[in-house]
Amino acid sequence: MEGLKLTTYLGERDRVGGRLLADALIDAYARHAVKTSALFRGVEGFGTTHRLQTQRLLTLSEDLPIVSVAVDASERIEALLDEVLGVARDGLVTLERAQLLTGPVEPAALSGSPQLKLTIYLGRRERAAGRPAHLAAVDLLHRHGVAGATVLLGVDGTVDGVRQRGRFFASNAQVPLMILSVGSSEEVARVLPDLLLLLGRPLLTLERVQVLKRDGVLFAEPAEPSAVEFHGGTRMQKLTVYVGEQARHEGRPLYSALIARLLGEGAAGATALRGLWGYHGAHSPHGERMLSLRRSVPVVTMLLDTPANTRRSFEIVDDMTRQTGLVTCETVPAVWA
Repeated sequence: MEGLKLTTYLGERDRVGGRLLADALIDAYARHAVKTSALFRGVEGFGTTHRLQTQRLLTLSEDLPIVSVAVDASERIEALLDEVLGVARDGLVTLERAQLLTGPVEPAALSGSPQLKLTIYLGRRERAAGRPAHLAAVDLLHRHGVAGATVLLGVDGTVDGVRQRGRFFASNAQVPLMILSVGSSEEVARVLPDLLLLLGRPLLTLERVQVLKRDGVLFAEPAEPSAVEFHGGTRMQKLTVYVGEQARHEGRPLYSALIARLLGEGAAGATALRGLWGYHGAHSPHGERMLSLRRSVPVVTMLLDTPANTRRSFEIVDDMTRQTGLVTCETVPAVWA
């Protein structure tokens, strides 16, 4: 089924009408009974104001970047679009086509692109095969040779149109999480039947993606986007860089060094999200573990800009991912700021 993914990039302190913008967005998704939405709290980033927001500086720790994602059938997302644009005046809003999968997949859904991004939406406490569902799903993706997968934990959102707010001192069992995975159409076709058998009938989406680098090997540079535009938006591109938190560049975390360099070079914006579990390339799945003194979690860094600026940003990304990381590029057909 044809669907749309509505993504809003904002700051934790952004407000509208005397309340937090992030809260207003999730309320809007609940009023419109959006099938799945989630709010993700970033660890570092910057936007159009070019002011660095990071967990590492205590003075700015309460103004971290936020990413809000809502996914549903095209008609439902279009119905709430004006409301979102009316409140998210200081944010960046993108609208992307996404194929919604809720059952067996027709082969035609996997055709037309050699590389695909498969996203899985689950509750954080769902279980499969006697273990947390997200761990079982990532292991399955890894066994089928899918290039990479990262689990991102939501702090708020909707499931089947009902709000599932994260709270202190609660299990937050139904607050959604999202698994981002990237692989060839053949790999995705192989893993999908087993995923559906393992997880029941989860919501999955498929989107076209271009794999640029994997573990230091360059496959391609960002392709010129097609002329496809809709909803009056401007064609843009999104670079996504998947690395481990322990990856370093000149003594600091690679993702943090990358954001600092992009900021210095005048890129439009970048947001880093810390994952819970995942892998890329030949690495085995890894992440947060109880009683561990060292963190080894994946980090996803997203850069959104014009095609011309994206090519310049990719030169920086290419230089800083000489030995590690998975880098992808997507066309974003519509965007508002």
